Amino acid sequence: MPSLDVNDTTLYYEDEGAGPALLFLHGWGTSGRTWGAQLPDFTRDHRVVTVDWRGCGRSARPARGNTTAGVVSDLVALIGALRLDRPVVVGSSIGGSFATELAVRRPELTGGVVPVGAPGYWPSAETQAAPQAELVAALRRDRAGTVADWVPGWYASGTAPALIDWTIRQILDSGVYIDEHQATADGYDPRPALPGLQVPIHYLHGELDTAIPVEVPRTCAALTPGAEVSVIAGAGHMPHQERPERFNAALRAVLGRMAPAGWLNGSG
Repeated sequence: MPSLDVNDTTLYYEDEGAGPALLFLHGWGTSGRTWGAQLPDFTRDHRVVTVDWRGCGRSARPARGNTTAGVVSDLVALIGALRLDRPVVVGSSIGGSFATELAVRRPELTGGVVPVGAPGYWPSAETQAAPQAELVAALRRDRAGTVADWVPGWYASGTAPALIDWTIRQILDSGVYIDEHQATADGYDPRPALPGLQVPIHYLHGELDTAIPVEVPRTCAALTPGAEVSVIAGAGHMPHQERPERFNAALRAVLGRMAPAGWLNGSG
């Protein structure tokens, strides 16, 4: 099992293919397995790394370091240890926040950022199903019931129940210490840093995402030179799982636009 010891924890990762590097980051409580519909396509002509970030999937479940800064530090160590050459970092949901923060803090390590259904900033309590503090309290009272009630809303109507159930099982298998990400989510807001972002960023977002409305990436993109938003029709919060063919085509188009010459010429 490929693993890497970094920052007093152990991360599970997979590293396949050859070519320009892609680093895929999953969302809260799931794992690198959520990118299964992307791997056969992109490993044909890219070096693709997936990682289970701390507390999730097949990685260790430490009590400490479960913060954005902690995960970003892990990613910096992972990129260095695997000698990844300025990967484009594709992050789902909170994984998109980690990708954005990596680009803000260490732009020299990052070839581009593709947040997928990512918060950018968290919507106000009025637009959430429940404020984050209430969510954390509910997780502590009844973790299984809370996750089972919450996760179906991530997906568009008509999503296969088996996919939803699989997501629930992954989250319940992850460690409880990752709840710290939810406890601090209300305070996360990268908007002040976005005008100075030094690497290309392109948001991919599900048309029907109710967890993070599409107005969020559009607001972030409007603040960032050269940034754009592509909307995946018929998808909710997890477009790479719900509409993988549409998502893969959109990601390929984004990667083409992120080629260094295209970005420097101002084509986005």
